[in-house]
Amino acid sequence: MTGAAFKFETVDGTLRFYAEGDWSIAFVSRIDEDLRRLVGTAGEARTAVLDVGGVTRLDTSGAFVLNRMATAFEASGLSPRYEGLQAQHRTLLEKVSALESPAVPAVARPRASIDVVERIGAGVVAFGREAIIVLEFLGAVVSAIFDVIRHPSKLRVVPLVHHMERAGFDALPLICLLTFLIGAVIAQQGASQLKQFGADVFTVNLITIIFLREVGLLLTAIIVAGRSGSAFTAEIGSMKMREEIDAMRTLGLDPMQMLIVPRVLALIIVLPLLTFVADIMGLIGGGVVAMTQLGMAPSVYIERMRDSAVFWTFGVGILRAPFMALAIGLIGCRAGLDVTGSAESVGSQTTRSVVFSIFLVIVLDALFAMFFTAVGL
Repeated sequence: MTGAAFKFETVDGTLRFYAEGDWSIAFVSRIDEDLRRLVGTAGEARTAVLDVGGVTRLDTSGAFVLNRMATAFEASGLSPRYEGLQAQHRTLLEKVSALESPAVPAVARPRASIDVVERIGAGVVAFGREAIIVLEFLGAVVSAIFDVIRHPSKLRVVPLVHHMERAGFDALPLICLLTFLIGAVIAQQGASQLKQFGADVFTVNLITIIFLREVGLLLTAIIVAGRSGSAFTAEIGSMKMREEIDAMRTLGLDPMQMLIVPRVLALIIVLPLLTFVADIMGLIGGGVVAMTQLGMAPSVYIERMRDSAVFWTFGVGILRAPFMALAIGLIGCRAGLDVTGSAESVGSQTTRSVVFSIFLVIVLDALFAMFFTAVGL
């Protein structure tokens, strides 16, 4: 007999299973489905006999199928046993049976409420640790900046100008386009709503105050956090991964002065300038909508814009920019220094840097907004 075959019968409460032929992987797969259905046909049988005396060849696949059947019979309440086993077949079946994985005991999971509290607690602890690390790093960076102020020769001018160009000039097209469009959208939506009350002329006041106090700075800071903050993390992280920072320390060079201070100072210098440009582009976008949708003359738009804003309307936005720049630079550089020796770590730290920077920017914006409102500005 060339292929694998089987037959079975039930006699006096005993299910007798006869295996014949070549029970190797080439043939046993053809009858596997029929063997699986056989387990459910035990009926009133109390024992199961697997007669394998007619098996001419048995490999690991065939032994696995026979052992699976014996295990299924046992799970059904039968008492299985083998008959006609050759010595080599018995050894193979014993090896396969020993390889069967034991059942994994069920692990009692805590209740959902306890699990939620545990997750919240772990998050609070992790946030506290991160806040302490950021404060320590802030102290080190501020100390290094004051050291540069006391000793201007330590300032690396070429890297400073390079990072000012990358974080400032290179970001201008994106910031100009987005703030122009946001200004136009706010003006269009504001005009359509105010027109219902006959107050569409106050659209200019809406655009001026929103952009100069909040939106211009917030949009610029978020764009810089996603663009420049992530670049800082990736650059410093790649240097950390290639052990270039360790090489700097070996050569007696301070990574804080070489890498961190130029990047942070560059952001502190360019973010107020970018915010100013963003304010102008937002006002231009609102002006285009006011002229086209409301039919307002440019001179009237400029006059109403001048009447609706004072110096501190613009000043409270610009004053916040250096603090947000410092936060973005700190988070981006610190995340780069936390990179370990894998490319996956660079990606995860870059993502973490962007998320945490944007979160901190929004928090700082809210705190400053409440402070300036409290002092009457």
